[in-house]
Amino acid sequence: MTRGRGIRRSAALAVALGLGLSGSLVAGPAGAEEKEGPSVRWGTCPEDVAAEAAPVVLECGTVPVPKDYADPDGGRIELMISRLASTDPDKRRGTLMLNPGGPGGSGLSQPAFLANRGIPSEVLDTYDVIGMDTRGIGRSAPVACGFTPEGPYFANIPPYAVDDAAVTARAKVVKKMAEQCAERDKDGVLPHLTTANTARDLDRIRAALGEERTSFLGYSYGTALGAAYASMFPERSDRIVLDSNIGDTHLDRDGMRRFALGVEQTFPDFARWAAARHDSYGLGRTPAEVRRTYFTLAERLDEKPVDGFDGGMLRQITFSFLFKEVQYSKLAQLWQTMKSGGDSKDLGTLVARSGPADQGDGTADTPPSLDNQLSVFLAVSCNDVKWPTSVDTYRKGVAEDRARYPMFGAAAANILPCAFWPYARAEKPVAINDDGPRNILLVQNLRDVPTPHVGGKLLRQKFADRSRLVSVDDSGHGVYVYGDNPCALNTTTRYLVDGKMPKMDAFCPAG
Repeated sequence: MTRGRGIRRSAALAVALGLGLSGSLVAGPAGAEEKEGPSVRWGTCPEDVAAEAAPVVLECGTVPVPKDYADPDGGRIELMISRLASTDPDKRRGTLMLNPGGPGGSGLSQPAFLANRGIPSEVLDTYDVIGMDTRGIGRSAPVACGFTPEGPYFANIPPYAVDDAAVTARAKVVKKMAEQCAERDKDGVLPHLTTANTARDLDRIRAALGEERTSFLGYSYGTALGAAYASMFPERSDRIVLDSNIGDTHLDRDGMRRFALGVEQTFPDFARWAAARHDSYGLGRTPAEVRRTYFTLAERLDEKPVDGFDGGMLRQITFSFLFKEVQYSKLAQLWQTMKSGGDSKDLGTLVARSGPADQGDGTADTPPSLDNQLSVFLAVSCNDVKWPTSVDTYRKGVAEDRARYPMFGAAAANILPCAFWPYARAEKPVAINDDGPRNILLVQNLRDVPTPHVGGKLLRQKFADRSRLVSVDDSGHGVYVYGDNPCALNTTTRYLVDGKMPKMDAFCPAG
């Protein structure tokens, strides 16, 4: 492998998921030591899931669901789920289902991740915490379009388009990728990967677990799934927490373009951090100087890439590393290496060391396969909602957002395979249902790269009196347990454990 390809592979893995708190992808059956549950036969988890969860011990099992809910007798797929069971029968309320986001993130180890990260013990006493690989992911009828880090499609966030010609060139690439997905879909699963079907799967899992209702904690894209479940099955939804909201039950072009808004709102936090450490990194003595350094480096790499590492990759790596402050030092080192003219070996080492799972918010150390992640992200996003099909529409949007959001707008507005998706939509996106119990707690940082604060405000407006919004003066992707704001932690825990919803929208100050 050449140095350039090595850098590209590392960069691809680091930016693969734009809307997810990524988890693990593994293969193989559950272990044989089983015991009876209501309808789920619980047993030992696959070896690498168990290792990833350690020291927490999870149980795993499977739930059959229709491949196509419009034809429930036309074939079934198996979904693998995991459980961290409550050990206090007197306090147990029911089940708390989890989703780490994506779409394309594995959630089998997520119960253990939250436990290891310090989710309050009261929550673990109150619920059997249920993780899962949702349809299409990992051990649940996985799909694969054949994407590779060395190929032309290696991230679900489009590359930065420096001009109109770049959009036109990208359109040819993504058209072939859409056709490739259809060609490789031998089992016919791809067109049935939708948020609505996954919400239906959640209800099948609820029933298999013998519960009348279920609670739900979803992050990032998981907020779309949770919003869909609460809208489709309001009477079966118990306590719903949606953390880092995309603003609806699906990701559409407007939602994707908001990535650029998130970068503009979050970057000042990194710029202040870097400016305070100018003596260490030399990126600028003021936030304004750090911002200029970004544009200088990106434009230099646009003109002269370093062994395949171009300005588009620098912009996507920066996007990814702004997810959490814990990544700022790695981002600063990468910029420092580029600014000083360091060689590609040093650059590749930095990117690889940053790792795909270390986005400051991942659920584990082992990510899903790049191919599986990208394929699920595309299938769900493209199947859920109609995307523009005219290349001119994307050219216009890129030009608008390059001016409006110069740091990342020409990437977030660029064309996706959804423009050429070969499958017809089976149904309309799930409509938000504001007629139901007041049981939806929205939690949102003020500054968040892929899910800016406006996403929480949008869902609050759509769910109306069913919801309350907790806005947190913090930066990063993921609030509850993933962040360290005590007000947000306590407010969310009180709701999950005692059902105490804030009477009005709430604000959590920094710290």
